[in-house]
Amino acid sequence: MEDFNNAVILVTGAASGIGASLATRLASGGAKKLILVDRDEDRMRDFAFSLPCERQLIVGDVADENLWNHADLTGLTHAVVNAGIGAGSTIVDTSLADWRQVMSVNLDGAFLTLQAAMRAIKAGGAGGAIVLTASVAGIKAEPGIAAYGASKAAVIHLARIAAREGVADGIRVNSIAPGGVETRIWSNVPFFQELVRSSGSEEAAFKAMGKAATPIQRFARPEEIAEQIAFLLSEKTAFVTGSCLVTDGGYSL
Repeated sequence: MEDFNNAVILVTGAASGIGASLATRLASGGAKKLILVDRDEDRMRDFAFSLPCERQLIVGDVADENLWNHADLTGLTHAVVNAGIGAGSTIVDTSLADWRQVMSVNLDGAFLTLQAAMRAIKAGGAGGAIVLTASVAGIKAEPGIAAYGASKAAVIHLARIAAREGVADGIRVNSIAPGGVETRIWSNVPFFQELVRSSGSEEAAFKAMGKAATPIQRFARPEEIAEQIAFLLSEKTAFVTGSCLVTDGGYSL
């Protein structure tokens, strides 16, 4: 697992779920320094304290351009554009304000993070790797996820364009499109909230959704997705750029 020796790695959405699991994986893989970004300062600080590497914590909204204008990304070698929010409503029931909120975090935030990371890695002169967390919702059309699905489809294509632009500077860019993952992003989705009430717990709700929607009969654990992101960041995929890894337990079949 010692595949990130001396790496300086940016991870957004780092306080919980995939981001927190990834930070743990990268620290155990020898990362020199992790630059962690999240709005939840308390959760991020409590979690980051245990990481066995140097840590730089940035508290704020990834969609805030001022945050990135003042972020110190010196020495950056890798980045994971992971921050995002969930939402669920049909097109006819989605207000413009709700649409813009999802796009602000999931797409504007992804763009600003990616831009800052590419600039910092380019300045280092040694190249690097970036992974954007998208979703299978950006590939498979389902009712009730208009804003979320559209934002994630855009993230997938943004990663492909970044791959074309980054190759001249030795920067690989890929995306990952998970299906169902047991994370807090489901908390704001109405049908999940109802399922939690009817089944009695989040654990039971995740099990029910996994059995109903996924051929493998379960949702992914955050640690599984984190390991796959680490793979895309590593030199094991040195010939891979512009790709989208679909990891959905067969949901999109």
